[in-house]
Amino acid sequence: MSGEVLTSAEYISHHLQNLTFGQHPDGSWGIAHGIEEAKEMGFWAIHLDTMGFSIGLGVLFLYFFRRAAKQATAEVPSGFQNFAEWIVEFIEDTVKGSFSGRNPLIAPLAFTIFIWIFLMNFMDLIAVDFLPHLAQMIGIPYMKVVPTTDPNATFGMAIGVFFLILYYSFKIKGPGGFFAELAFQPFGKLGMPINLLLEGVNLISKPVSLALRLFGNMYAGEMIFILIAIMYSGGLVLGAFGGLLQIGWAIFHILIITLQAFIFMTLTIVYLEMAHQEHH
Repeated sequence: MSGEVLTSAEYISHHLQNLTFGQHPDGSWGIAHGIEEAKEMGFWAIHLDTMGFSIGLGVLFLYFFRRAAKQATAEVPSGFQNFAEWIVEFIEDTVKGSFSGRNPLIAPLAFTIFIWIFLMNFMDLIAVDFLPHLAQMIGIPYMKVVPTTDPNATFGMAIGVFFLILYYSFKIKGPGGFFAELAFQPFGKLGMPINLLLEGVNLISKPVSLALRLFGNMYAGEMIFILIAIMYSGGLVLGAFGGLLQIGWAIFHILIITLQAFIFMTLTIVYLEMAHQEHH
């Protein structure tokens, strides 16, 4: 497809297509060439680009911060050590302000969530055609480089947080206490059916809102970058205007990618705080 002239609709569709691996209807396994083939692969298809970039960025995060921890010194700290310490202090202050209990998992979890999501979001600042074009040069037909524009990634992280909420709710309150929290609030024992419905919806809405908020904001940001990129094919004047728009949107988008990582982290802390409370 790299040698073909694409229409605007085809260009957008191509950039929104994940590199999908799965089983074809004829029983063979391989890469989907187009949206229809990806749909035919069903639920168990894997988005290789989402998996690759998310895992790769996670490994990169672990490598650099582990290196900073091993090389930490009290004498003359390096620039990266100062940066790492500033991030750690920022996360620590955020946890102290939102989490009143004692759990050694919360701060490292919050730290990991913030940095990992920020790095995945940051991929949106890379020129939309750069990595996909390199991939096409080596025979890879599709590549989405921002994992958080894939709902599979955002729902995967949100479901992980949801399991932690359930785990600590059962651990701290016990099965009976957790059930009472769902069944007897806010209208008492006589309102149990309504209580279960309201509290059940409230419980399920936590991972759903986490996932959709992150996905929606990052998907919209990526779409704007793609639309701006289309302007480069509209002539010198429109292309120059598109360049200015891209610079302005990229600067503003730095705020968005940071804010979305912070919101996901903060809500995770708040939800786990609620799971640790006997009554709320």
